[in-house]
Amino acid sequence: MTEPRFGRLLTAMVTPFTSDGELDLPRAQDLALRLLDSGSEALVVCGTTGESPTVFYDDKLRLFEAVLEAVNGSAPIIANAGDNCTDDSVEFAQKVVKLGVDAVMAVVPYYNKPPQEGLYRHFGAIASAVDVPVILYNIPGRSVVNLEAATTLRLAADFENIVAVKEASSNLTQIATIIDGSPLGFEVLSGNDEDTLPMMGLGATGVISVASHVVGPQLAEMLTAQAGGDHTRALKIHLELMPLFKALFMTANPIMVKKALELAGYPVGGCRLPLIPATDAQTAELAPILRRIGLIS
Repeated sequence: MTEPRFGRLLTAMVTPFTSDGELDLPRAQDLALRLLDSGSEALVVCGTTGESPTVFYDDKLRLFEAVLEAVNGSAPIIANAGDNCTDDSVEFAQKVVKLGVDAVMAVVPYYNKPPQEGLYRHFGAIASAVDVPVILYNIPGRSVVNLEAATTLRLAADFENIVAVKEASSNLTQIATIIDGSPLGFEVLSGNDEDTLPMMGLGATGVISVASHVVGPQLAEMLTAQAGGDHTRALKIHLELMPLFKALFMTANPIMVKKALELAGYPVGGCRLPLIPATDAQTAELAPILRRIGLIS
């Protein structure tokens, strides 16, 4: 297993909003420090969990600046800079890098359904435009197109600063192919909490997590145990947390993790439309799970 560049437990941070739907930058700064204090080793800002489709470029830059200021170099900050237009992604990534982020993440372009050669050129253009590490983000459930193993490996071989892929495909055969064929130092990170343990069994280095907002210490312990060879302990924690992993994705992320934070006494505001608050039925399903793992009384 490769020694991880950014750590094993990275959190895909939610974006806090005020009651009127504006960015809550003080809360974002406080949340960033809270996550680092609870086991996260790096933060991914304004990705899927951060509601990136409804946070426009200027506000993203403000959010990145605020988190960088709060963290003050104590942990890597990875900014989601990818979009479904290559020119926009390149231009924005260049602006983001000037802020001082440690890396950028770029998602498979959604909606326009590019072929694999288009994906190769898209990610290659972003990587060529910046001088920081780039993390690919494969999430076919949202982007429709799957970043195939051959394309990931081609990018990893051809661009020195493409250093990792966040794999949220749940395709363990594809993930094993990437791990087996990637150059030394290239990392595969789980993009789904429930896939983390099996992926680490194949050689993945860690996770970009959602559940770490509320169970950071437990996840950190699971990752340390698995990496250290204590697979029995790691499996026990994984099984204990599996109901939470499932509950946080009973509807579109980050609806439920924002509700979980609220129930745990740390509200971060609601979601921006077209996402909506958790329903009463969803909340009633989530609350007993949080209670069983000691997050609420």
